[in-house]
Amino acid sequence: MTAHSVPTGLLLLTVLAALGYEWLSLHTPGWSRWRGAAFMSGAAVLVTGLALPTHDFTGHALQHLLVAMVAPLGLVLGAPVTLLLRTLPVGPARRLTRVLRSRPARVAAHPVTALLLTTGGLAALYLTPLYARLLTDPVLHHVVTIHFVLSGCLFAWVIAGADPAPHRPSVPARLVLLGVAIAFHATLSQLLYAGALVQVPATTAARQSGATLMYYGGDLAELLLALAVVQSRGATRRVAGRRRAAVPAA
Repeated sequence: MTAHSVPTGLLLLTVLAALGYEWLSLHTPGWSRWRGAAFMSGAAVLVTGLALPTHDFTGHALQHLLVAMVAPLGLVLGAPVTLLLRTLPVGPARRLTRVLRSRPARVAAHPVTALLLTTGGLAALYLTPLYARLLTDPVLHHVVTIHFVLSGCLFAWVIAGADPAPHRPSVPARLVLLGVAIAFHATLSQLLYAGALVQVPATTAARQSGATLMYYGGDLAELLLALAVVQSRGATRRVAGRRRAAVPAA
């Protein structure tokens, strides 16, 4: 197996996004420092994951864990769209809102779409010859990496994102959706460990090491995602309670 070149374009875009977010947050009165820290942490994890060498399947599994599961959680908890809407002039902000409310955006942000993009991408990567092809094709490797970054961010946004989503279901429904993703991820990790049905040209030791990393690391990342969902529900209830309490006083 050969190591792949670092996706410098995506790395540069991530750094620019982090710098832009920091500048906007400093010029937005009252913006949450916690959200700023979440976004910057997600960007740092994403840069680290993209820069990792992928000499073997273990390195590949670690990269996937960081860029597709850990980094997206921090990025979406930073509420970048809300920050952007607060700082844009009225005209551009309205145009961005129309784009976010458009039919293609609503289809892309549907929970089922987000689930299929994440789980379907993993199935296509490991249950078909796709992984073997990207070992010798740097361009394909970069395309697959971008897919997992975007699909990971989309899924995290639908499940626990701080920005509004057009089709975000109730908290119990989101937890069920997350449970389906967890079950799929755990099953695929077990298939990789056993070497059953998968098409991964790697040594047994590397394949099992990567599968173990995906299994336990994925559980931890998904647990953090579930905690973010529960936390967002508690925050919403506290805000609603303060609003109800303010009505008699008004």
